[in-house]
Amino acid sequence: MMNDILDDILYEDKEMILLHKPGGIAVQTARLGQKDLVSMLKNYRAGKNEDPYIGVVHRLDQPVEGVILFAKTKEAAASFSRQFQSHQTDKCYCALVCCNKERPFATGEKAVLTDYLIKDPKSNTSKVVKQGSPGAKKAVLDYRVLQTAGSLAELLIRLETGRHHQIRVQLAHAGMPLAGDVKYAGEDSMALTERYTGVRQSYQNLPLCSVKICFFHPKTGEKMEFETKPKHKLFQLLYE
Repeated sequence: MMNDILDDILYEDKEMILLHKPGGIAVQTARLGQKDLVSMLKNYRAGKNEDPYIGVVHRLDQPVEGVILFAKTKEAAASFSRQFQSHQTDKCYCALVCCNKERPFATGEKAVLTDYLIKDPKSNTSKVVKQGSPGAKKAVLDYRVLQTAGSLAELLIRLETGRHHQIRVQLAHAGMPLAGDVKYAGEDSMALTERYTGVRQSYQNLPLCSVKICFFHPKTGEKMEFETKPKHKLFQLLYE
């Protein structure tokens, strides 16, 4: 597993390390016996006789894959945290969704989704609520349809906010759930995906990928941009 993770490093210097996180692996966990990226990267740095510090400056949910940024110094971590909090960063995702039968997608179609979300810590889920509900946080994303195939569509998504399970919740609420996302779309999404693709979707590995991240280098101030491509098997069916 460690060697596989190292093969997915996209960039590294004295301030940061970026890699393509596989779906199904947690960024950080307190569960005994469960591997996570932070522990792997600390071991990686220790193996090079470096200070094993790894700063978590943003996260990807465990079932989500794609490019993720970590800081290698506390100063870099503070810089990145300020950038994320002040929206100086930019993140894009690719998602494979089940089409709305009443209104099929058209390639190139664009839209903005704006909702208000509340997180339930007990169930580790979020839900859409009315504006003004106590504890509700505004969630905004925009998407463009890249391609369609049968009952599935690939979306390019840009987040304007970073809420818990935001993409999954908003897409499901809009009637276009992430393919195979049982938590927010139920077994029907799993069955539809399997029927069209012939692939049994894993609960721990969803077709949602962080494909692009932009930020400013904490030392030089240079604007940096990194991209990756989805590796999930459902995406590969579309790309073939």
